[in-house]
Amino acid sequence: MAGDTQAAGVQQLNAVGTHRSLRLKTILGLLLGVTDVLMLVLAFALGHWVRGNLPFLHWIPPEQPPFNVYLPTLTLQITVIVGIFYFSRMYHQPRAISRFDQARNVFVGVTMGAFMAISIQELIFRGTTFDSVDYPRSLFFYVWGLSVMLVTLGRELHRALRRWLRQRKIERDNLIIVGMGRVARDIARKLVNTPELGYNVVGVVNVSPKRNGRILGVPILGGYRDLPRLIDMYSVEQVIIALPDAQRSELVELITLCQRGRVDIKVYPDMFAYMAGDLSVDHLGGTPLITVRDIALRGWKLSLKRGMDVVGAAAGLVMVSPLLLLTALLIKLESQGPVFYTQERMGLDERPFRMIKFRTMRQNAESNGPGWTVKNDPRVTKLGRIMRRTSWDELPQLINVLVGEMSLVGPRPERPVYVQQFREQIPRYQERHREKAGMTGWAQVNGLRGDTSIAERTAYDLWYVENWSLWLDIKIIIRTVFNIVLSRDANAY
Repeated sequence: MAGDTQAAGVQQLNAVGTHRSLRLKTILGLLLGVTDVLMLVLAFALGHWVRGNLPFLHWIPPEQPPFNVYLPTLTLQITVIVGIFYFSRMYHQPRAISRFDQARNVFVGVTMGAFMAISIQELIFRGTTFDSVDYPRSLFFYVWGLSVMLVTLGRELHRALRRWLRQRKIERDNLIIVGMGRVARDIARKLVNTPELGYNVVGVVNVSPKRNGRILGVPILGGYRDLPRLIDMYSVEQVIIALPDAQRSELVELITLCQRGRVDIKVYPDMFAYMAGDLSVDHLGGTPLITVRDIALRGWKLSLKRGMDVVGAAAGLVMVSPLLLLTALLIKLESQGPVFYTQERMGLDERPFRMIKFRTMRQNAESNGPGWTVKNDPRVTKLGRIMRRTSWDELPQLINVLVGEMSLVGPRPERPVYVQQFREQIPRYQERHREKAGMTGWAQVNGLRGDTSIAERTAYDLWYVENWSLWLDIKIIIRTVFNIVLSRDANAY
């Protein structure tokens, strides 16, 4: 009887917390919409002011009607842009969306909305009572550019507010993890160590209801059959089923048990779904076949990536060539030995090539055999330590990119001795060689460089290979520059 009373108390307390959380989410959602509208109004007003008050931007000072004349145009533009944001699900943002993806989404939405609004005004409102004065091109482009910048800024401020609320456990979703294996532990560790995602992991559900205890500080609440009761008791809003080897019938049963109220159910994919990142269907004499592994770049995608590599490498070499000469002189002055250090690495299709770097170690540093560079490595020179910290020693690899041995972005190349070792220890390791090796990569911008987990690094590399896009390459390059400038990479040594 006491247990039932305690459970009822827990359920009532969690219900109150969930109601407050839903109310806060509604307020934050409305606040995001209001922020977008205010930023669009501010952008239009500022664009109007710039056009009328900065005459040096024009050959002839323009005639500037008062701001209120453009109110119909402003209203139409706000309506269209906010509508595009809504139907593009930009008011239902993923928790972990990056700043670059958010800026890109804003750019696309504002651009589409601005052009659609001006088209609607010209085609529908011309000659009607809603027709406003002429909307000059200069004003249009001022408003468009400022709208992109200010809406992005507003959303970044809103994002910072949500992050602040989540870190202080004010806005959080109660979550249960189903499973006890490695995948479940990895997910629990990620959620516990990343409070800004806004999840409160109330517990883990085990196969056997008899086992109790904790996983990474998270309590084991019971067995699969307890899911409906636990969801109601803890007012759970998210359930993650982390059973990659579960049978289909078992998954169907678990999903059925979790389908209660407003619960959002996520399933970690099985091995087949993981491999089938980009399914396509072929026909063999009328027999349909699913293509599972068809991820290599080819055709226009390969040409596009190669074109970006050539342009980027050539421009980079031209811009930094004076500094490269200065670096070469400083290396010669500090220690004896060659300026450049070349090392055999494995690239596309595991073909070896000589990767070029500035020498950062003393001569004969590997006389006792190859080894990972560790923190405060005595083999590294004083100048080499600075170059490694800033990744300046890797700039000569632009030559490797220009001649086609490497790409600007891709899995980092390893030495043959390590490739052979990792291939035997890590499943699917060799698949990272289906693309060219890169100067930087998805694993590196996520802090996995140097003496870090090879298995985790491989997982990031495989994700990049299977999800390549030009925008992803651009985002990785931008993040690499920010990490270097802000010294965010603790493993750069």
